[in-house]
Amino acid sequence: MTRAAASRSPAPLPAAEPIVAAQNLTKVFKDFWMRDRARAVDNVSFEVRPHEVFGLLGPNGSGKSTTIKMILGLLKKTSGRLAVFGKPPTDVSIKKRIGYLPEESYLYPFLDARETLDYYGKLFELDRSIRKRRVDELIDMVGLSAAQFRTVREYSKGMQRRLGLAQALINDPDFLILDEPTTGLDPIGTRQVKDLIIALGKRGKTIILSSHLLADVEDCVDRMVILYGGKIRAQGTCGELLESRSRTSIETDTLDEDTVSEIDRLVRSRTGGAVLKVTRPRQTLEALFMDIVEKARAERLENAGASHGGQTASFLKGDEGDALIDKLVKAESTPLPEATPASPAAPAEPDPDLIGSLTRDEPPAPPTAKPPPKPVDTSEVDRSVIDSLLDPPSKPGGGGT
Repeated sequence: MTRAAASRSPAPLPAAEPIVAAQNLTKVFKDFWMRDRARAVDNVSFEVRPHEVFGLLGPNGSGKSTTIKMILGLLKKTSGRLAVFGKPPTDVSIKKRIGYLPEESYLYPFLDARETLDYYGKLFELDRSIRKRRVDELIDMVGLSAAQFRTVREYSKGMQRRLGLAQALINDPDFLILDEPTTGLDPIGTRQVKDLIIALGKRGKTIILSSHLLADVEDCVDRMVILYGGKIRAQGTCGELLESRSRTSIETDTLDEDTVSEIDRLVRSRTGGAVLKVTRPRQTLEALFMDIVEKARAERLENAGASHGGQTASFLKGDEGDALIDKLVKAESTPLPEATPASPAAPAEPDPDLIGSLTRDEPPAPPTAKPPPKPVDTSEVDRSVIDSLLDPPSKPGGGGT
């Protein structure tokens, strides 16, 4: 167990098998003459543990998408070891447990949102009733209810991104891989995706979140690795990587100038340092934006395009099992209708011969013997017919007259 895991849990827990285990993972792209052209991933080692949100961070070209494609089995590693659910990434049996949102949304432009999700549900061999329920919930969750019957070619990039996220969740995966999930989304969609990732992480999903937008990742991930040039430059929890050890922040109510000066004199006398900066706290731009949007919605102002999504789909929250149990309990508690008593039938008249045959103490009669076959009388047989069949007539002579 690493120092990061030990800092989160007060007592050591039994080590579970990691969902993804990479050891000295390397991928080198070669040219036509088999010469090394680019070392996209260089000797990378990390683990993605069950039920955690894992950040795969770095600028463009750092090897994030290449690593993801090797985890999915879409690219073959050059060297090192890589296992997903304890099996090789190319094992087909693990694919049904994975949901994947690629960096670009590859969707059929001639299908609408419902047809797209129903198609991917069929690929996972989901029943028709389950597909319909999940399609309804996912479309509402990603805010495409008003545009669900429009073809994908008419969607904006942000709307296609929302549909791609729904597609990645149609099979209720145990392991979810999101490659730049907020690309093309407005601040509302970005906030919704972050809230969804947090909710899925609390439910126990294992998630890899790849992005170069660090502000989007900071609120979601439990642990992270930062890549640059195909190598891991830093890894750990957000607290370990972001905590500054060279400065201390104190937040209080509003202070006047005299109080600030007194604090500055105290700090100088005690530590030899000084109060470097006194500022008023500011809210984030995202918080300001969401506040403006909520006020506009309260005034019932309309906005074209995708709407703010609804609640998280029930099957992603684990409510399907609870609903089934409630349904069964209600069925058992419902009293059955009382059956109408049938009129008694009149007893049948007993057969006196049958009763007498059963009550008489007599040995059963022996079976009747079959008579012997009657002998055939051969006195009247015409022997000439039999002789003519046994002795064929002689052939006629061949001489002329």
